[in-house]
Amino acid sequence: MHTMTWKKTLLLAAAASLTALASGCIVEEHPASPTQVVYVRQQPPADLAEEIPPHPPGPYWVWQKGHWRWNGHQYYWSHGHWAERPPQYSAWVAPHWDVRSNGYFFIEGHWE
Repeated sequence: MHTMTWKKTLLLAAAASLTALASGCIVEEHPASPTQVVYVRQQPPADLAEEIPPHPPGPYWVWQKGHWRWNGHQYYWSHGHWAERPPQYSAWVAPHWDVRSNGYFFIEGHWE
């Protein structure tokens, strides 16, 4: 039973790796964090224009603008939204794509 679970896990991991390579995407797991590093050979589309609601829900709320994400096959738009700033941070760094020699590298948004 335990051997069968291990074999299934190995097969699923191999299938996921082949799918990522076939789609022009390289995904690396980082053991120190739950996030993934995503490289895509295809350039992301230009950002969409979003209308920012005129009033934040409170004094410590920050607009987190929309951005393109990659689902393994294509880009999709993740809409902007208001988020409450945690007290220990002063700024939001928006998620974005950096150009690298082998494609486009996604940098996740984070608080600083």
